[in-house]
Amino acid sequence: MRLTTKGRFAVTAMIDLAMRDGEGPVTLAEISHRQKISLSYLEQLFGKLRRQALVNSTRGPGGGYTLARRSEEISVADIILAVDEPIDSTQCGGMQNCQDEQKCLTHDLWSALNTHIFDYLRQVSLSKLVQEQHERIARARANPPAVVDVAEVRRAPVGDVAVVSV
Repeated sequence: MRLTTKGRFAVTAMIDLAMRDGEGPVTLAEISHRQKISLSYLEQLFGKLRRQALVNSTRGPGGGYTLARRSEEISVADIILAVDEPIDSTQCGGMQNCQDEQKCLTHDLWSALNTHIFDYLRQVSLSKLVQEQHERIARARANPPAVVDVAEVRRAPVGDVAVVSV
């Protein structure tokens, strides 16, 4: 499967947008800053997402983007297809003329893989990805990394193991 930056960035931006669903329009500048994605690139992606009715745009002060449908109703496959990202593992683009205008020996294998990948991405909803992010954030807050005070670190002589008090 050739999933390029376009598809990855579109999914990432849509997760960011969905995580703020219900808080009002989100600007692309905010998504750009949080996700480290070029603003001009996001503008191109969101134009395509809007044309495919995955997002709504609001102009003017306080404007930005909101989800056009509930996050449960938007799949990863919807997002990838909206930005014209092919889901294709074949070398021929599914045209069945891989080798001398004939199907290559592995065409059916890669074509079946395309079907499995697409079916999987169609089953993964935006809401599932948002839920996973919220759970990851909650786990990180519940188990913050241990902070070692440099003043408490006692060094043992060379060749021994350093002892660290936490």
